[in-house]
Amino acid sequence: MGAENNVTEFVLFGLSYDQHIPMFSFIFFLFCYISLLIGNLVILISIHCSHLFHQPMYYFLSHLSSMDIYSTLSITPKLIGDLLTERKTISYGYCMLQSFTMHFFGSIKVFILTAMAFDRYVAICKPLHYMVIRSRKKCNLLVLVAWAGGDAHSFPQLTMTLKLPFCGPNEIDHYFCDIFPLLKIACTDTYTTGVLVVINSGIIVLVIFVILFVSYAIILWTLRTHTAEGRWKALSTCGSHFTVVVLFFVPAIFSYLRPPTTYPEDKVFALFYTIIAPMFNPLIYTLRNTEIKNAMRKVWCE
Repeated sequence: MGAENNVTEFVLFGLSYDQHIPMFSFIFFLFCYISLLIGNLVILISIHCSHLFHQPMYYFLSHLSSMDIYSTLSITPKLIGDLLTERKTISYGYCMLQSFTMHFFGSIKVFILTAMAFDRYVAICKPLHYMVIRSRKKCNLLVLVAWAGGDAHSFPQLTMTLKLPFCGPNEIDHYFCDIFPLLKIACTDTYTTGVLVVINSGIIVLVIFVILFVSYAIILWTLRTHTAEGRWKALSTCGSHFTVVVLFFVPAIFSYLRPPTTYPEDKVFALFYTIIAPMFNPLIYTLRNTEIKNAMRKVWCE
């Protein structure tokens, strides 16, 4: 445990102070979680059992679906269970696990999304070099880099969290253990730690979002010279990807690129990158994607 730590468990305030809506929230979030699991598992299995797995874009998409599943495992089931209990407690160890896994798998997802954007850039802007640039060996290397990036982001943050001393207050105004709510109840001056967290999370997320935005601007500029059919196909794929990027990055930027304190809106924005975005990702990617639809029909209907 952290230095001078007298706290063995924390009390979570949950999503709302209103005691009259837990059953509705329980049904709603249970539906969201089941939809999240089924949707991402269907995408994952459909890609792995079809020829799409050998295409870089869908290879990365399968990893993205895996990250969506992993990143919610320690948070969403706990949230759903807490909606049925009056006193929402979490042990110190599980609290640290939640904080770590959310940032670990979330940061891997950030780098996977970046790899997917690079894939679309090469496919549209450098089509003649696509298969050379995006060989399976290089795709595997990009996935390995994404995992290494997740390590580089989350382990230093976990170390900072473990060093926080908790000597009395143990009530967290959130539905899971995140770094800023923990800084608020730590029994020490957390200014330096807060600044490091903003640099480690907020600024990195902002920089990657700007890179992704610029890459899609270049793609749109390049599409001017394509045929109408080519533009439509490219925009369909890129539009889905950029929608996923916005759903994930905008709430994350608000949550971490700001003074290290807590706001009532934090819970709402956290819902987007912990539950809402992972639930909608399979729908966004399949709604206008004929290749995935065909692959799903072959795998599940034949």
